[in-house]
Amino acid sequence: MATPFIVNERVLCYHGPLIYEAKILKTEVWDESNTKLAGVGPHFFVHYKGWKQTWDEWVPLQRLLKLNDTNIALQKALMAQASAAASSSSAGNKGKSGGAGGGGSGGGTGGLSAAGGMAGRGGRKDGRGTKRGREEDEASRRPEMKLSVPEVLKVLLVDDWEAITKNNQLVALPRSPPVVEILREFKEHITKMGKQTNLRDPDLVLPTIISGLTVYFDRSLGANLLYRFERPQYAEIRKAYVTGPKVQVGQEKDMSAIYGAEHLLRMLVSLPQMVASSTMDAESVGLVRDYVNELLLFLVNERERLFLTEYQSASLQYQNISRS
Repeated sequence: MATPFIVNERVLCYHGPLIYEAKILKTEVWDESNTKLAGVGPHFFVHYKGWKQTWDEWVPLQRLLKLNDTNIALQKALMAQASAAASSSSAGNKGKSGGAGGGGSGGGTGGLSAAGGMAGRGGRKDGRGTKRGREEDEASRRPEMKLSVPEVLKVLLVDDWEAITKNNQLVALPRSPPVVEILREFKEHITKMGKQTNLRDPDLVLPTIISGLTVYFDRSLGANLLYRFERPQYAEIRKAYVTGPKVQVGQEKDMSAIYGAEHLLRMLVSLPQMVASSTMDAESVGLVRDYVNELLLFLVNERERLFLTEYQSASLQYQNISRS
């Protein structure tokens, strides 16, 4: 069976939620009779650049990316997000230990994993102790959620990262349509497909998936989905729609009613990280994976309507929020 990667090729490889440069040492095609990891199809034995050989491993095709400019930009975006998330977490912990009440959400983003997620297993490259080894072994036995992020969405993620972190621009808020509306449209889309969809039990499962994604977005936005430059905007949004003196009791808005496709996409690609730290069983992980992959395709088909083509300067965005 022909594969898109060959022995000795330099590639990029997902390890946990992040991407690292690696080299393919061996390739094999596995079936039920000779599989080493319970998976079938093309597999590649890789060595991560700069890592000890003890980290060499077999990986399936889905974890590999070509070493090109687009994927390198994606790799850098993930690394930057991980660094921001780690810095925010550290700052929050210091605030709590000092008795000042760290207050609030982290300053990083839980973007792209399978693109997705932040503090991956591969973050430490200088060996590991016995406890660390046990944790790694336990993590390797948990079910993994492999997302198929279309190339066009990866490009959008990189453009999103560059607009905010390099150009100091912001997503204009509130967005239309917001996350809650996008998910409602996706639900209607799947319902209209009827028997044409391959998704399992949509009448039963879909409402739970939509509700779960909405709740997770509202809970994770402030903690995991924002770049540092977006945090002042987030504070202003909460003041305008949640905590401010002009907000009437009972009229508060969830963040899923204010943020849009850009932040929804960041959340979706971070889901593998969330799953890796959860107690979800393999069947549940498979269900979530299938529905999220279908949602990613929906975002591709509707991208011209759902995603911004231009971001806004910070000063103009704050003026707009103050008028809200």
